[in-house]
Amino acid sequence: MFFDIHAHVYKYQYPAAEGVTLFISPDELVETHDKLGIDRAVLLPLVSPEVYVPQSVGEIIDIANESNGRFIPFCNVDPRALTNTTDAPLGLLLEHYKKLGCKGIGEVLPNMSWDNPYMQNLLKHTQAVGFPLLFDMNASTDTGYGIYDDPGMPMLEKCLAKFPNLIFIGHGPAFWAEISELRDPMDRHTYPKYPVIKEGRVAKLMRSYPNLWLDLSAGSGGNALIRDKDYAVSLLNEFCDRTMFGTDICYYGQEFTTGDFLIGLKDNKLISEDTFKKIAFKNAYRLLDL
Repeated sequence: MFFDIHAHVYKYQYPAAEGVTLFISPDELVETHDKLGIDRAVLLPLVSPEVYVPQSVGEIIDIANESNGRFIPFCNVDPRALTNTTDAPLGLLLEHYKKLGCKGIGEVLPNMSWDNPYMQNLLKHTQAVGFPLLFDMNASTDTGYGIYDDPGMPMLEKCLAKFPNLIFIGHGPAFWAEISELRDPMDRHTYPKYPVIKEGRVAKLMRSYPNLWLDLSAGSGGNALIRDKDYAVSLLNEFCDRTMFGTDICYYGQEFTTGDFLIGLKDNKLISEDTFKKIAFKNAYRLLDL
């Protein structure tokens, strides 16, 4: 029923400060996906060191190759890779991973701003290779992970305009908080619970830039829908051709309800069967040419 555009696995898991084991193992992910009605998934390697233990892209490729087509590998390249310069030939790595079967790049989440020359270099090479780029966004530049932008996402907008042939897949608290006009810029650090006050920057950017897509995964994407059901229905119907289901499950036993929410919208005829299928799996298949 579902294709998961946002999955993580670690062959060599590790303990985290929260008392959980990161990340879910391949077998645990299959078990979890089976329970959630998810048939296939993109595996996103984590390579930037801000919070998580970096993993090899080769680990993800191996897991995908052993899955009989159930898992699709993305690659990932930290903008500081190879030479730690703003003109590093990152395309060499991207082309290499493309030849090995990777279908995109992500989850891109170094804690630097969109306009950082290192990030601009990565975007330039990613567009040249033809990969879609799935990113996480942060509201801070001094803690955590995720690409930084100011309230209103002006730097992301400049990137969308500068790289029109690069598909940006939006994800993360600082991105999804702006489904609504913000009461307070600090709301970008959290999962706001108040209803959509007035249409935010997400919809406005989606209308202006056809190279922006939506990733519904994690608490950030799920909260954006659940906080205002009526607005969620409007958003999903308008942008059903560029919205994709995802989970971002990090550890075994983690609960996830966005799939049930989407099924409920379909069953109550708030979104059509065709719209549901596009979001559930068809858009991902089309984007990745599966």
